[in-house]
Amino acid sequence: MLTFLGFAMIATFLVLIMMKKMSPIAALVLIPALFCVFAGKGAHLGDYVIEGVGKLAPTAAMLMFAIVYFGVMIDVGLFDPIVRGILRFCKADPMRVVVGTAVLAAIVSLDGDGSTTFMITVSAMYPLYKRLGLSLVVMTGVAATANGVMNTLPWGGPTARAATALKLDAADIFVPMIPALAVGLLFVFVLAYVLGVKERRRVGTLVLPGQAAPEAAEAELVPAAPGMAAAPGTAAAAVAETTSTFVEGSAGATASAGSAASSTGPAAVAPHGNGSAPAPEDGFQGLDPDRPTLRPRLYWFNAGLTVALLTAMIMELLPIPVLFLLGAALALTVNFPHMPDQKARIAAHADNVLNVAGMVFAAAVFTGVLTGTGMVKHMADWLVGAIPEGMGPHMALVTGLLSLPLTYFMSNDGFYFGVLPVLAEAGAAHGVSPLEIARASLVGQALHMSSPLVPAVYVLVGMAKVEFGDHTRFTVKWAALTSLVVLAAGMLFGII
Repeated sequence: MLTFLGFAMIATFLVLIMMKKMSPIAALVLIPALFCVFAGKGAHLGDYVIEGVGKLAPTAAMLMFAIVYFGVMIDVGLFDPIVRGILRFCKADPMRVVVGTAVLAAIVSLDGDGSTTFMITVSAMYPLYKRLGLSLVVMTGVAATANGVMNTLPWGGPTARAATALKLDAADIFVPMIPALAVGLLFVFVLAYVLGVKERRRVGTLVLPGQAAPEAAEAELVPAAPGMAAAPGTAAAAVAETTSTFVEGSAGATASAGSAASSTGPAAVAPHGNGSAPAPEDGFQGLDPDRPTLRPRLYWFNAGLTVALLTAMIMELLPIPVLFLLGAALALTVNFPHMPDQKARIAAHADNVLNVAGMVFAAAVFTGVLTGTGMVKHMADWLVGAIPEGMGPHMALVTGLLSLPLTYFMSNDGFYFGVLPVLAEAGAAHGVSPLEIARASLVGQALHMSSPLVPAVYVLVGMAKVEFGDHTRFTVKWAALTSLVVLAAGMLFGII
């Protein structure tokens, strides 16, 4: 009964948010509360929720102060050189922009923290996506999938959990997996290229002001003659549609490419030809090079503080919530010594803080009910028991396949400490090494990073202003495919 209720609760949640019938926060709270009553344990709902909140409170604190810290770093201009560098590399080519998103997310993921990765990636890429009129779910999907592959680093969490649960050395698990993970990351870059080409066909190739465009792009994007509409489906039509969508600034006026460039700085872009520059929605100005919060004299202090913070996080000198709390306080005090300025910066980022913290505490209700009622345990036992006896010698493959749905519907702690030892024991009975089981358990991480039970994903969709349901609908298929590629590569190389 609990097995059925667990699967039904998860399915109901996913369907409702993807159909946009409920907001994620409401669904995370109301649906598990309802199913807790169905399970006959409504009297214990309070205990389950308090237990779930207690477990996720440090994560919520970390995200709150991390958002404030990186928000301040964005305000003072720490990431402006990164944005300018990406602009120079991407040259306003949608394909390069999407590939650049994957590369940036993969590089930043080396710190082992998904929230930090998403904050930096979105901060750098969001203005460019908005100005070019690119799909924001492409940005969130590519970033989440790249981070999921890199999340298998020994200090990222899953590898350490697998090593602890099976009493193995983390290096023995991770190092042989590097070729398979490299193939998975390469697949993400190829996927980003394909998605980027599709975006290029949709919006056309655009250029930054002052750049020379290729003749092919010029021929492709020359606007139709006056009084004539561009043919549907052509790049010119796409650019015209993008222009009509984004051309209105905060004053509602239509700006030419030249005036857009002069008013918004070097980040402005325009289609090659005589069309108007796609200005952002709702007066969005991106990283304004003249914003009053810039602190160029403190650039190296802020850079050093950020490096020191990330280094301390990787070395685990202090708990991550404490590090970000100290970092946010220090960044605010040094960059904005006057109290009104500090209050203004906190207020500027309060919306993101509230959305993300609220989502984390709402997710605590979901995870609390899943765990407290025993639904997770019953679901895992049912899945393990459903494995045919003849699949025993292939338990590594079975573990890899099971890691996709189980790490999506469960926390990493639940999977690695609750399910993985059972799978390893079943494999050992058929002569399958625990190392192979441990390695196979890592392949689902590309999909795991878009799970509704991962707090970092709410940072990603919140900062990108993307509906969680849209992100899920777009990303799940590509992330699952990436996980299967890693599994296939591991088997091909004899690692799994």
